[in-house]
Amino acid sequence: MPATRYIFVSLPLKIFDDDQLSALSATVGRENGEILPFPVPSFKIGTLDALVQHADDLSKLSSGCDAVVSKVADSLGAILDGDENKAAEHKVVNDKPTDQYMRSFQWNTARYRVERPLGELIDNLRKGLQNLDEDLKGKFNQYNGVKANLAALQRRQTGNLATKSLTPIVDPRLLVQDSEYLETHLVVVPTNARKDFLKSYETIAPMVVPRSSVQVAQDDEFTLFAVTTFKKHSIEFLQKCREQKWTPRQYKYVQGGKEEEQRELDRVVKDEKKIREEALLLGRTSWSESVMIWAHVMTLRVFVETVLRYGLPLEFVSALIKTTPKQAIKVKASLDSTYSYLGGNAFGRDKRGRVTKDDASLTSEMAAAGLSAGEGSEYTAYVYYELEFP
Repeated sequence: MPATRYIFVSLPLKIFDDDQLSALSATVGRENGEILPFPVPSFKIGTLDALVQHADDLSKLSSGCDAVVSKVADSLGAILDGDENKAAEHKVVNDKPTDQYMRSFQWNTARYRVERPLGELIDNLRKGLQNLDEDLKGKFNQYNGVKANLAALQRRQTGNLATKSLTPIVDPRLLVQDSEYLETHLVVVPTNARKDFLKSYETIAPMVVPRSSVQVAQDDEFTLFAVTTFKKHSIEFLQKCREQKWTPRQYKYVQGGKEEEQRELDRVVKDEKKIREEALLLGRTSWSESVMIWAHVMTLRVFVETVLRYGLPLEFVSALIKTTPKQAIKVKASLDSTYSYLGGNAFGRDKRGRVTKDDASLTSEMAAAGLSAGEGSEYTAYVYYELEFP
C-alpha cells in the first residue's frame, strides 16, 4: 500500500467565483488527490516582524515534529521486531486511525486557546514536543538496557562453551581447591583442535601436572577441558593457551550459584516484560501526542504564511490534499500551473504556456514574504506545505 502524503494549501478567497473546494478539486484532479476542508482559526496576528520570526520558529518546530514522530515510529518498530502490521495498530490518534484524525482535524481550543498570542502557542507546542521526546528517550533507553541485559543472560544460558555460564556445567569435584601450590584452569578448545591440545598442553608451559587434563563438556564447536598447573606458572600457561587460540575461562565455584543464576534470569525476564509493556504504551501515547502537535504546528504555519503572503483583510481558503508521494508531483504541477500568477513577476509562462520563474524577482518576492534565500527551492506562489508520516 503506497504511503500517504498530506498537502496543506492556502489560497486567497477572492480568486474563486464558486465553491472553493470544488474548484480546487477540479484543479488538482480527483485521480491525483482528495480535497478535504482544513479549518484554520483566526489567531492574533501581531506585528509583521513578529510574524516573520514566527514563520522561522514554526519551520524549525515542524522539523522537530518530523524527527520526534520518526523516532516514535522507529521505537515502535524496534519493540515489535519490525512487524509493520502490529506497529500500525499502535499508530493511532486518540484511539482512532491517524488518517481519520487528519481528515477531521479541528484545532484543540481547550488546550491551545486561540485568543493567546502566537508566540505563546508556539512555545506551548514546543514544550509539549520536548517533554514527549525526553519521556520517550528515557523509557526506551531503560527498555534497551534491560533487553541487552536479558540477551546477555540468555547467551550465558544458551551460548556455546566459549561464552555460556559454566556454573551448571562444571562439577566442583574436578577442581583443585584451597591448595597452596596447585590450581585448576578451564580451557575451551575448538573441537577440531582437540587432538593437538591433548598432545601439547603438558609442554606449552613449565610445571603443568602431567595427565591432568579432564574433558568437562563438549558442544558442536568446542570442548571444555580442566587442566592443573602449579600456581607460579599459571599466568604463563594461560598466555600460551591464548597464543594457541585456546580460550581460558574464568570460573570460581560458589555454592548455590546455579540456582542464583536462574533466579537472576527469571527476574530480568519479568522486568523486560514489564518495561516492554510500558514502552509500548508510551510509544502509542507518544505517536498520538506528537501527531496532534505536528498538525497544530502545520495549522499555525498555514496561518502565519497566509498573512505574510496575502496580507489583510484576512480572507482565504485552506484545504488539505490527501495524496501519495508519486501523485504529489502531479498535484504540485497542477497547482503551479493554475495559481502561479499569485507570485507576480516571480512567476511567468514561456511561449508554450509552461510556468517559469524569474530568479531575481523570486528573490524579491521571497524577501517580501519574510523568507530567506535558503528556502528558494521550496518557494511557491501560494501557501504550500507537505507532510508524510513514517
